[in-house]
Amino acid sequence: MAVAAKNIPAPDLVPVRRALLSVFDKTGLIDFAKGLVAAGVELVSTGGTAKAIAEAGLAVRDVSELTGFPEIMDGRVKTLHPSVHGALLGVRDDPEHAKAMHDHGIEPIDLLVSNLYPFEEVRRSGADYAAVVENIDIGGPAMIRASAKNHAYVAIVTDPGDYASVLNALEMNIGSLSLDFRQKLAAKAFARTASYDAAISGWFAETLVIEHPTWRTFGGRLESVMRYGENPHQSAGFYVNGDKRPGVATARQLQGKQLSYNNINDTDAAFELVGEFDPNRCAAVAIIKHANPCGVAEDASLAAAYARALACDPVSAFGGIVAMNRILDAEAAQEIVKTFTEVIIAPNASEDAVRIIAAKKNLRLLVTGGLPDPHAGGITVKSVAGGMLVQGRDNALVDDLELKVVTKRAPTAAEMADLKFAFRIAKHVKSNAIVYAKDGATVGIGAGQMSRVDSSRIAARKALDAAEAAGLAEPLTKGSVVASDAFFPFADGLISAIEAGATAVIQPGGSMRDDDVIAAADAHCIAMVFTGVRHFRH
Repeated sequence: MAVAAKNIPAPDLVPVRRALLSVFDKTGLIDFAKGLVAAGVELVSTGGTAKAIAEAGLAVRDVSELTGFPEIMDGRVKTLHPSVHGALLGVRDDPEHAKAMHDHGIEPIDLLVSNLYPFEEVRRSGADYAAVVENIDIGGPAMIRASAKNHAYVAIVTDPGDYASVLNALEMNIGSLSLDFRQKLAAKAFARTASYDAAISGWFAETLVIEHPTWRTFGGRLESVMRYGENPHQSAGFYVNGDKRPGVATARQLQGKQLSYNNINDTDAAFELVGEFDPNRCAAVAIIKHANPCGVAEDASLAAAYARALACDPVSAFGGIVAMNRILDAEAAQEIVKTFTEVIIAPNASEDAVRIIAAKKNLRLLVTGGLPDPHAGGITVKSVAGGMLVQGRDNALVDDLELKVVTKRAPTAAEMADLKFAFRIAKHVKSNAIVYAKDGATVGIGAGQMSRVDSSRIAARKALDAAEAAGLAEPLTKGSVVASDAFFPFADGLISAIEAGATAVIQPGGSMRDDDVIAAADAHCIAMVFTGVRHFRH
């Protein structure tokens, strides 16, 4: 049964006479404290926060004066006391609460300034178990939640970025804060503690290898409000969760307009794809449009790889995202700016490349400092009505798989290299996915079709269009290999690929009609390899 409310109306303006400051992040603390003192606010504080305030020459009471009890247990216990929580939770206009505060000598606290132990940062640093646990804040969240619940009388500030607006509000309201302002601060406070607890529960699940915890929570901090979402009538915001995986969320934007919702989605897809290519082995470039690759290639240089990736589908590449696995150099930059491009993302960029890109003022250039690890675990999340689907990241790599030749003819060494290349790309193409490749470059990509045979035909058609645009006598699918993200349920998809000119096929296998498909390959002297691993991507 729910707890009954007394229906005491919350006042609008509440004077701020006493503030408790207890922060780990001391950014802007002293200037804020000075502003509070100037507004006539008495300061109460704890530990290192009190020391910093006192050293700045400001009068401050230690919280132990309120509690009559010293900090103990290495500071683990200092604010968990009725004199603190009663001061935060007391309903000032409730006679019973007011009497309890008076009888027990509890002085009201009108403003709490608190931010938390850096659990997220310590977790990401690779610290040992004990160190991570020690950075789970207890007193901070308890005080924050108490103040936020009692926002009818107490203001709670959890973000140093709000210090200026608090001081401005105090000045405008002659030392008081409005109910609307307190409500917004409370909403932000509950969101902060929720995100903090999400990080803690996520760490426990990861550390204890609990794949499917009974309660699954996620948290993030608003990075930017976007002009709109996938479409102009949809609102959107970009939230980051602190994961240091190199990518769009951790990148530095060197130039260009603000990234849009679709830019971020496509850029993430592009960089995750090129992360599959070891930069010490080859240069690799991926061009992405609407979250699907329209051209991918590897070569000795980024410029050469870009040219071959562009040749796969130059029409779709217009307005696309370009990702690469090496430092962007001037030669590659000069080629990329010849085609309208929305975003370039790379581990880094040379000074000459940055100058070249600068001539296109709207072109976004992102540098990440590294590549995402394709072997790393992690989770992906997709919302559905009433819930969400959570799964492990697809970190299966073709180089790690046991490939099985199932046809009479085995692929040549060159074909096998292209088969692995094509299957690596198919992993990042929306299902049903078909990828034709030749000499380390895609030459035809079919994506997102309801039937695999349609994907095969579309990929072949795109290859034909690209050949005509390049003035070639025949499409590059002639003599290519083909990869399928899932098994061929019938031989028709394979026959379509053979008609396009493919000489070797890589696919997971596992269909009830595998024998029919293998027989069709043998009948056309086609080499076929089974991976045993499927790469659906919806």
